[in-house]
Amino acid sequence: MAAGLDFSDWWGKDTRKGTPVVVKMENPNYSVVEIDDPDAAFRPVEKSRGKNAKQVTWVLLLKAHRAVGCVTWIATLFWALLGTVKKRLIFRQDVAMASEKLGKGKLLFTVIKAFLVTSLTILGFEIIAYFYGWHYLQNPSLHIPRTSDIQGLFHLVYVTWLWFRADYIAPLIKALSKFCVALFLIQSADRLILCLGCFWIKYKKIKPRIDGDPFDSNDVEGSGHEYPMVLVQIPMCNEREVYEQSISAVCQLDWPKDRLLIQVLDDSNDESIRCLIKAEVATWNQRGVNIIYRHRLERTGYKAGNLKSAMSCDYVKAYEFVAIFDADFQPNPDFLKQTVPHFKGNPELGLVQARWSFVNKDENLLTRLQNINLCFHFEVEQQVNGVFLNFFGFNGTAGVWRIKALEESGGWLERTTVEDMDIAVRAHLNGWKFIFLNDVKVLCEVPESYEAYRKQQHRWHSGPMHLFRLCLPAIITSKIAIWKKANLILLFFLLRKLILPFYSFTLFCIILPLTMFVPEAELPIWIICYVPVFMSFLNILPAPKSFPFIVPYLLFENTMSVTKFNAMVSGLFKLGSSYEWVVTKKAGRSSESDLLAAAERESKMKNQPQIQKGASESELAELNQLETDPAPVKRVNKIYRKELTLAFLLLTASVRSLLAAQGVHFYFLLFQGVTFLLVGLDLIGEQMS
Repeated sequence: MAAGLDFSDWWGKDTRKGTPVVVKMENPNYSVVEIDDPDAAFRPVEKSRGKNAKQVTWVLLLKAHRAVGCVTWIATLFWALLGTVKKRLIFRQDVAMASEKLGKGKLLFTVIKAFLVTSLTILGFEIIAYFYGWHYLQNPSLHIPRTSDIQGLFHLVYVTWLWFRADYIAPLIKALSKFCVALFLIQSADRLILCLGCFWIKYKKIKPRIDGDPFDSNDVEGSGHEYPMVLVQIPMCNEREVYEQSISAVCQLDWPKDRLLIQVLDDSNDESIRCLIKAEVATWNQRGVNIIYRHRLERTGYKAGNLKSAMSCDYVKAYEFVAIFDADFQPNPDFLKQTVPHFKGNPELGLVQARWSFVNKDENLLTRLQNINLCFHFEVEQQVNGVFLNFFGFNGTAGVWRIKALEESGGWLERTTVEDMDIAVRAHLNGWKFIFLNDVKVLCEVPESYEAYRKQQHRWHSGPMHLFRLCLPAIITSKIAIWKKANLILLFFLLRKLILPFYSFTLFCIILPLTMFVPEAELPIWIICYVPVFMSFLNILPAPKSFPFIVPYLLFENTMSVTKFNAMVSGLFKLGSSYEWVVTKKAGRSSESDLLAAAERESKMKNQPQIQKGASESELAELNQLETDPAPVKRVNKIYRKELTLAFLLLTASVRSLLAAQGVHFYFLLFQGVTFLLVGLDLIGEQMS
């Protein structure tokens, strides 16, 4: 008998119009469709009602597959994270650091790590207190509850922390902040005075001028009785990317060939690079240029030792001036005619310094920010000091020295990594004057990678402090005027080389983040916002096209204060990294005019079948093998999370200080907690060299 379904009892519960339907089916695999009224049979049936058990099973299996895939992806990501942590913390992979350098900056980073742990502990107290409803941070009077109000041991600990923070920690931070604010205002006043001096120079159109025509226009090349003997030196070390364009630019200087000698001072320890440089020197020598190649067997003293070795040659005594160009500098052909004439009739002049110009200043954000600093350095600092004091720090390149001034000042010394500043200070103590030519520009490069820039800044900020230790007795006992001694000690060394990185690091990288946990020590808005922005505007004035980058520049300078402060401390206390020289990596950029000139030279060389007459067949084969263009290697700019995170830390701390009156302290605490965690992971994994 077929199964029957009687819906009469159920149907009678509702009084609806229509005829009841009884469905009898012999097939046990059936489905039932309810019909409420006569028109219901013509309405569309929901699709979900038509799914059978097999379809539901497939849907569930598909969802389970997706869930398992998501779990697998999360597990893979977590495993990769653990692998990265293992490599960085245990095996210390991807950390470019020699074993002997592991101790550098150990004390500084121990302090930073201790500060990190303390901050995270305080942050934990603040977050738990917030969730428990202890909103003492919103009350500026910091009311301490009575004993009867205390509920629980943790509440007691938190109240004890509030009392300890208000009575002991906040006064110390306030005292240190007042000291740093005073230094900040003094340094800002110094910057403002320099800018006013620059405006005065522009307004009065003050600049060094050459009286008359120093060269006879009818003088033919070779007779040049008005042309002094000039020695040009190009020190380099493993400069594969830039040696050719530098040698080419120097060899095209407009000066009588018999009164010019070019020394290529190669300290390269790579045999292939030495072969390339020798071949380049031989090429220009065969074209009639008076150029020689020198290589030291023992590379001691870095650049200072290289220059000292070259100046010890007997033939140098016949020359009156020496021009120095680093390997990436490309002087214009009229460089010597724009600089050497200033020495005529000015026997007290020891140095003529030209300005740097950068071929890759628009390459990336890092080069743009460097251009801001260097433009201010040359346009304002060097020019003002040169006009009003006749003294500034020699930049190590793109300058012409009177050889007599070098010899009377003791020559090149190997005692520091800032041999250029060393010789400038000693020459100033001996009474020699300097001239800065802001209109004479020499093309060069700025570091395009952050790693190269950081190493360069470490050398530039550790060397001056090391030099200050060595030169202080000589400055005090020298016979120059007292105001010149005060300028050297107070302004040149202390204010601009020591105080600047100290207050920048302490005020903006230590005290400002601490105010997020110690609101009693809040910094005023004019210190956080108004004065830094105003000083940033002054710094950007020499490079007006960089105004859109004022905010990244402000954060960039504050985060770089960590590296500068570390370098300053290592140089001041003569730590291991204070006498470390790392050659700045070059990219080999050329200007448009250089590219056109190179193309023209190539076209001329094609018409000359033999350019290496003095070379053997084996040397030519080796040279051809070296000159083959290698496959292009993609340059990768590493992202240093520590500096980026510290920039985010300063930004959030500044914004929190501005919005603290609106009671949004807790949300910035959360942001700050994530920031400190990122900084901590990176500090543990990698110590800054």
